[in-house]
Amino acid sequence: MGGFFGTISTRDCVNDLFYGTDYNSHLGTRRAGMVTFDQEKGFSRSIHSLERDYFRSKFEDELDSFSGNQGIGVISDTDPQPILVNSHLGRFAVTTVGIVTNKDELVQEILKSGTHFLEMSGGEINQTELILALINTQKTIVDGIRYVQSKIQGSITMLVATPDGIYGARDKMGRTPLQIGIKKDAQGSILSHCLSFESFAYINLGYKDLHELGPAEIVYVTADRYEVLQEPQKE
Repeated sequence: MGGFFGTISTRDCVNDLFYGTDYNSHLGTRRAGMVTFDQEKGFSRSIHSLERDYFRSKFEDELDSFSGNQGIGVISDTDPQPILVNSHLGRFAVTTVGIVTNKDELVQEILKSGTHFLEMSGGEINQTELILALINTQKTIVDGIRYVQSKIQGSITMLVATPDGIYGARDKMGRTPLQIGIKKDAQGSILSHCLSFESFAYINLGYKDLHELGPAEIVYVTADRYEVLQEPQKE
């Protein structure tokens, strides 16, 4: 399985991202990754194996290398992620939770279009890289997410971090959760929003429940608001 956490804030987000991602450690034991975006430095990313150590011990010494007001992190039982790309859709990072059961069919379809994949050990293709490639076939990121939902068999819930905000999309049938939290200061001003696989990850960081996405729902989140880009389906 696995779990992820994303946050976007009016201030530096690194501590919230680190601890929010760490709270998903019970969901995966294979790999973990974090990526942040800073207006001056751009994207910064790190991925580590968790097979012989814990998330905190792997990433704690690297926290000073991260900066920015937004980021996404993942604990994964599958492939290395988040994946970073600079494409015709701009710069963005993708992380996913779930499984694509028609992965081989989709890989062959993408290869025929002239796209290539970075092959991992054992000849496997990174599932999140496949999702990114499907998104990149469309004219916008939102159209790309909708395309993924229409093409895959299985269940994929994802976060897509761009320089301006974070897209969140729950899998088509709502098999895996995705929730939005909000953090305010003592005066009631909004400080941050987050997207999380499980709510306790952000409640422990001072966020409160704001919205739970329905099946196939797509949202766009900034520091001060969230917008529904695709309403949830009833099925």
